[in-house]
Amino acid sequence: MLQQLSIQNYAIITEIEINFSDRLNIITGETGAGKSILMGALSLILGERADTSVLLQKEKKCFIEGVFKTQHSLVKDYLKDNDFDADDEIVIRREISPNGKSRAFINDTPVNLNQLKQLSSLLVDLHQQFDTLELGDNDFQREVIDALANHANDLAQYQSLFKKYLAEKKQLQEWKQQQSSANKELDYHKFLFDELDEARFRENELEEIEADLKMMSNAENIKATLTKIYFELQESEQPIVQQIKSLNNQLQTLSNFHNDITSLIERLHSVQIELQDIADEVDRLNVSVKYNAEKINTLNERLALGYRLLKKHNVQTTEQLLAVKIELQQKLDIVLNLEENIAKKEKEVNEYYQQSLKIAEKISVNRQKQIKPFEEKVNKLLAQIGMPNAKIKVELKNIELNILGQDAIEFLFDANLPAGQAGKSNRFEPLRKVASGGELSRLMLSIKSLVAKSIQLPTLIFDEIDTGISGEAARRVGIIMKDLSNAHQVIAITHQPQIAAKASAHYFVYKEIKGDKIVTSIKLLNQDERITAIATMLSGERPTAAAFENAREMIGN
Repeated sequence: MLQQLSIQNYAIITEIEINFSDRLNIITGETGAGKSILMGALSLILGERADTSVLLQKEKKCFIEGVFKTQHSLVKDYLKDNDFDADDEIVIRREISPNGKSRAFINDTPVNLNQLKQLSSLLVDLHQQFDTLELGDNDFQREVIDALANHANDLAQYQSLFKKYLAEKKQLQEWKQQQSSANKELDYHKFLFDELDEARFRENELEEIEADLKMMSNAENIKATLTKIYFELQESEQPIVQQIKSLNNQLQTLSNFHNDITSLIERLHSVQIELQDIADEVDRLNVSVKYNAEKINTLNERLALGYRLLKKHNVQTTEQLLAVKIELQQKLDIVLNLEENIAKKEKEVNEYYQQSLKIAEKISVNRQKQIKPFEEKVNKLLAQIGMPNAKIKVELKNIELNILGQDAIEFLFDANLPAGQAGKSNRFEPLRKVASGGELSRLMLSIKSLVAKSIQLPTLIFDEIDTGISGEAARRVGIIMKDLSNAHQVIAITHQPQIAAKASAHYFVYKEIKGDKIVTSIKLLNQDERITAIATMLSGERPTAAAFENAREMIGN
């Protein structure tokens, strides 16, 4: 609840402080006394923008402060989530400097206007004359039915699932776009891969082919040289291997005459063995080197294929060519995996959709159950507040699943006036198209009085919601407000004595001269002052005895 409102240097207010009751607070006063100025000041601490035109004394700062007391869990959560002091008492302050700079504070912590609006929306429901336009908004209409249905948990569960559905659907669409792009190149990549796969080059194959071709192209020269070497080592009149063996035998005859000769014998023997091994290897190589015209043709064809693929893929070696093949394989795998992933994702998307649909249908049933009782209660209240022939009707249509469910809700209205009056045709039309300002005001009051019983609304503030009514209808409006104030703090500006008589606390706004300026002041009326104020509202500046008696009776009732 709003415990206290302090205003300094705002419009024609020098300084006032109002301590509100926790029940029904009524503000009255003559037209132009400054009642709407109070609402303007209050709107500043609720997050509205301001400029220096609101300063009474242009050289001084404007200061507006509201002290709220609440134990509402949503408020506590907001304060905690935004690192504010989460006390039961919340102080919201707004300052406007002469240079036009505006500052806002929550519990002495500087905040921006967006933060101020978020918190104030949890603390205060401010209904002004122009706010009745909200009643024609389909989102507001849906929120009313949802509040009465009391299925916040179902809505939260549904919205959580539906958000997952949207996220998964978005991912699916992205993958399908990737698949579409990949499919454009799929055939070409597959052609390139199949070409390399069919070639079946092994590691270092092209380099080995080049070496084999070089060897076979020089086979005759190689064989001649190897034959000559083998001949000299093994088959000449004095083969080198045999000469080394003979020299070694000669050294052995001297082994007893010098100690170092033994090591020479061993070394010469090693040379003999090595030369013999070389001779055998030369012979083996000689046998293996063959000129094969058919094989040369085959290898040349293979090499030509390899060179063509190297050039095609702009690489230099077999290893690089095989790397290209691996890369192509990966691209093909991505497309294939994407197809599998898309299939799985489509299944997941459908599951989330079905789960969301199931809860949406439950929510829809809950909404449908509230429509008839809501229509009956609102129409009954409308009859009580001077609109006996007016009727409201709620239309619920099934639409495509969205974040709010599968329902489109529209409030329809029929004032039931004779044809030709105010263009009414005695049939239900969308509320936003056919209801007048006064009708909207009374409708809003009726609807909020019902919703307030279903959810914990913040402090309710009504700024001249009683426009266009009087007499018994005004008395009924006062009864509704009084009933609302049993569970909620209500602050209302009114011109109707029937409503003012229901006040728990009655404040009177008036103008007075201070110095050379006319300023607005406000005071809490005592019982006698209330009777005088209401009598004046009934019969004018000089109320009659009958007006005083009527005022006492109204307050007593």
